[in-house]
Amino acid sequence: MSKTVKIWLIVAASLTLVGCLILGGVIMAIDWDFLKLSTNKYQINKYEITEGFSDILVVGATAELKVLPSTDGRAYVECYEQENLGYSVLAEDGKLSIRLEDTRKWYQHIGINFGECAKLTVYIPEGEYGALEVISSTGEVEISKDFNFKSIDVRTSTGKIVCRASADEGINLKATTGDITVENISSKSLYLSVSTGDVKVTNVTCTEDVKIGVTTGKTSLASVRCENLDTTGSTGDISLNNVIVSKKLAVNRSTGGVRFTDSDAGEILIVTDTGDVRGNLLSDKIFIVNTDTGRKDVPRTTSGGICDVTTDTGDIVITISDK
Repeated sequence: MSKTVKIWLIVAASLTLVGCLILGGVIMAIDWDFLKLSTNKYQINKYEITEGFSDILVVGATAELKVLPSTDGRAYVECYEQENLGYSVLAEDGKLSIRLEDTRKWYQHIGINFGECAKLTVYIPEGEYGALEVISSTGEVEISKDFNFKSIDVRTSTGKIVCRASADEGINLKATTGDITVENISSKSLYLSVSTGDVKVTNVTCTEDVKIGVTTGKTSLASVRCENLDTTGSTGDISLNNVIVSKKLAVNRSTGGVRFTDSDAGEILIVTDTGDVRGNLLSDKIFIVNTDTGRKDVPRTTSGGICDVTTDTGDIVITISDK
């Protein structure tokens, strides 16, 4: 090793040691309270809503968003805001609009944050409302069970979506990265889409269609009733427990298994490249099954709707309850 390299190594080690000593001194000075190192300082502001409204629109939220029932029968919005980063809250022509206003300079986007994240909470009285539309950049979205909307449309780039509110005309939830959870609701239709994240649907009744699209992630459905169910995915298993579809059930997966438990449909179409198809159905079917590499074990029934299953690599094992 040359003398120059040794000198540089000694200098680098010395600087590292000095940095560690300074960091240790800072940590001791703040008494291990890392919140004091945060450069993002939030101020909680409350906006009272005195005008009547039915529809709700939230645009550009970069915070954890919740729609919750108020305890005093009033409507108000509680925001975590920073300097040059806040929300405009306006109720006009029957619509409550909440929009992010970001007037920060480029250098104000650089910072360190420890502790709780930014929050945006919409408190409204329990009851029925018109359209709820949320267009969020980042942050979780949670909608309480205490409301019934005409329609719900949520689109977010990063953050999970939890919907417990029903909608008369339809629910549309779309996330780029983040899980989607829908539970204990009724709706005319339900459309879910996520690029990276799991989907969980529990205790849901739809008078028409349920459509679920997942690029990478698991899909779990339990106690679901609908007219048609169409679910697609590239990578990830799907499980159906007590899922009853009056007309057509279609499942398409590139990589992932399909498992039924006490489920049924008028017609079933399953296509998967890699993965087993297993489980039990509640009524007889006319089975059409194909697998390039795998075992085929299905009942030899000759009545009922079509159950067409195709997999390139995987077993196909299906039973009929009480058969």
